[in-house]
Amino acid sequence: MSTAAQVVAVVIAVVLAVVWVMESFLYRHPRLYPLFLTKPADLDAVRLWTVNLGFYNLTTAIALLAGVVLVRNGHLDGGHALIVFTAAQHLFLSGVLLVVERRLWLNTLMEGIPALVLLILSI
Repeated sequence: MSTAAQVVAVVIAVVLAVVWVMESFLYRHPRLYPLFLTKPADLDAVRLWTVNLGFYNLTTAIALLAGVVLVRNGHLDGGHALIVFTAAQHLFLSGVLLVVERRLWLNTLMEGIPALVLLILSI
């Protein structure tokens, strides 16, 4: 696996960790309402999905980092599989996001383009 792919995987993992914090702990902040399409009146109702999705993003970040660590330590097949699966998963989920809520088209691009780049670099 190329160094470029590993760097992209680590960058995506860092972004996912930031998103984890935003979704799991800061989702009530007014500056994030447009990002998540939330309203103050809905915050209690959406808590379950935002926190759950946040921790999903954390575990995905961990999987990417684990993949890079595996590759760098000679376990190429396992590390490569984790990275490719995660990239493909996020590319797919970005499409799902667009189908479910077209107003989140920018979120779709922010999730899908890095995943596509990583997938291309990893194949």
